Amino acid sequence: QVLLVESGGGLVQPGGSLRLSCAASGFPFSSYRMAWYRQAPGKERELVASIGGLGDNVKYADSVKGRFTISRDNARDTVNLQMNRLNDEDTAVYYCYVRRYGGDNWGKGTLVTVSS
Repeated sequence: QVLLVESGGGLVQPGGSLRLSCAASGFPFSSYRMAWYRQAPGKERELVASIGGLGDNVKYADSVKGRFTISRDNARDTVNLQMNRLNDEDTAVYYCYVRRYGGDNWGKGTLVTVSS
């Protein structure tokens, strides 16, 4: 059974930084592409960043390029999202995601609030 548990969210001032982590279990982690999505209030869920199983083929949404960095630690079955220069448009619930056997697997999310 796939389990994804996010952590690291919180309240941060504009211009600040946060690091999100996702602990994964229940599947061979290094074999799967992982992703971070986010959903802001009143908006659809959107892809933020994704990373290949070996840490390759990294992709970012245009809105976060140059500010966010996705990484993974296959020894610890974790995927991280370092978020710098945060602004109020980054306020959202951030979700960890993996697609396995044609099915979508989501964590419960962690809330990031950017506010002064």
